[in-house]
Amino acid sequence: MSASQTSAAPKTARIDIKKSLVDTVLAGLIALIVFGPIVGIVLDGYSFKLEPVRLAWMIGAVMLGRLLLSLYLQTPAGSRIMDRFESSDSGISVLPPGYKTRLRWIVPLVILAAVIFPFFASKYLLTVIILGLIYVLLGLGLNIVVGLAGLLDLGYVAFYAIGAYGLALGYQYLGLGFWTVLPLAAIVAALAGALLGFPVLRMHGDYLAIVTLGFGEIIRLILNNWLSFTGGPNGMPVPSPTFFGLEFGRRAKEGGTPIHEFLGIDYNQNFKFLFIYVVLFLVVLLVLYIKHRLTRMPVGRAWEALREDEIACRAMGLNHVLVKLSAFMLGASTAGLAGVFFASYQGFVNPSSFTFFESALILAIVVLGGMGSTVGVVIAAFVLTVAPELLRSFADYRVLLFGILMVLMMIWRPRGLIRISRSGFAVRKGVAP
Repeated sequence: MSASQTSAAPKTARIDIKKSLVDTVLAGLIALIVFGPIVGIVLDGYSFKLEPVRLAWMIGAVMLGRLLLSLYLQTPAGSRIMDRFESSDSGISVLPPGYKTRLRWIVPLVILAAVIFPFFASKYLLTVIILGLIYVLLGLGLNIVVGLAGLLDLGYVAFYAIGAYGLALGYQYLGLGFWTVLPLAAIVAALAGALLGFPVLRMHGDYLAIVTLGFGEIIRLILNNWLSFTGGPNGMPVPSPTFFGLEFGRRAKEGGTPIHEFLGIDYNQNFKFLFIYVVLFLVVLLVLYIKHRLTRMPVGRAWEALREDEIACRAMGLNHVLVKLSAFMLGASTAGLAGVFFASYQGFVNPSSFTFFESALILAIVVLGGMGSTVGVVIAAFVLTVAPELLRSFADYRVLLFGILMVLMMIWRPRGLIRISRSGFAVRKGVAP
């Protein structure tokens, strides 16, 4: 047999039993730590009751699953699966000439499905999708700050609160409606982003995260403690949106006209949510288009240069102050828009909706979807917000499942669901440079 034939022969995978057993034991210990306080100890009246049998079954299931998975991944079929997740090219690949992305087919289908969806959706499903679209907006905004500019912002929920309370306060004290507050909230949130950006221009990494986290908590505490202005923990009511003065309720206010009477149709309680869904979907499309264009403009390249190496960015003559401020302001304005839609959707706002957990959830959307990846963030937003709403029977374990999902993603897809793609040049094989 020739050397070429020998090299072409398939290599037999050698299964390391010892490694599989070690992984199994570690998985069992982790399962004991995680499930022990939740499953193994049950509150029975005024005392705690141990459930060792149920805990043993769960730990055994985890260990068996880890053993089978470890053994399978060492087989040729498992190795091929691992190769899909792990690559030695650091995420760099050369596409063949004439390559066309599948998005040219997927995007029109998604838009068509979004147009047809309201005609068949129930009120509950419609509200769940609205919530998902709101988090898509939040994810896209934070993706600019964290994913593109590389600025770790842990207080992003503050801009979200500014938009939501902007609608409530604007209506109560100035009589402003949805359409007036929508652009104003984006502007005010952008100005707040600029105010936050100036003090943190020289900060990086952990220090930047601490300052932004403090900013988010300051906004929440102000909303919670300024009783005479924001209502404190009791919150504030938010008016329903209108469409050219037409109201979506069964009965309009004095001098107003319900939209169903104007159109001569029967009243439907979904009118308000249908309106919010349509406007929100159009705004999401607009933000997607703006982000798509900006990432291909000099400002988008400047964000990426700042993320990779700020010193090199400044050496190239780029104004790092303006680059950071533009990222903060654009991301904040997007959160302000999302806040207005959230307040209109909920009809009520209070500080408990804008805790640090919301900032962590939005950051998880960016990390899970892929830093800088637009499509990945859209998918992750629905995975992390819509799925828990549809699985309310597991409400007590939502945070646990959320943590497990993030750990698995960091192991299997450390670059996120969808890696960010960039255009470049490569020398074709067989062609002289």
